[in-house]
Amino acid sequence: QVQLVESGGGLVQAGGSLRLSCTATGSIYSATSMSWYRQAPGEQRVLVAGTYGGGGGVVYGDFVKGRFTVSRDNARKTVSLQMNTLEPGDTAIYYCKMSIRGVDFWGRGTQVTVSS
Repeated sequence: QVQLVESGGGLVQAGGSLRLSCTATGSIYSATSMSWYRQAPGEQRVLVAGTYGGGGGVVYGDFVKGRFTVSRDNARKTVSLQMNTLEPGDTAIYYCKMSIRGVDFWGRGTQVTVSS
């Protein structure tokens, strides 16, 4: 069974930084994409940053505005998200997602809280 485990969430003041990491375990041969999503209370789950094409392609949500950087280590089956200049609006549960030939696998999420 494929499992994704996120880490690195926590409480940070506005303007601060956090680095999230996601590690995939299980019988994994290749992944079409590895991505970060987030979901705030009462809101839809939205894409934060995604990697595809073996990690060569990168896409960010419009709200990122150059503040975040996603990186992927194919050998380790990990994806990381460096988040800088965090804002209270970034407060959400951040989820890691791995897609393998159209099938999605989700982590349990890690809480990010940005205080004013």
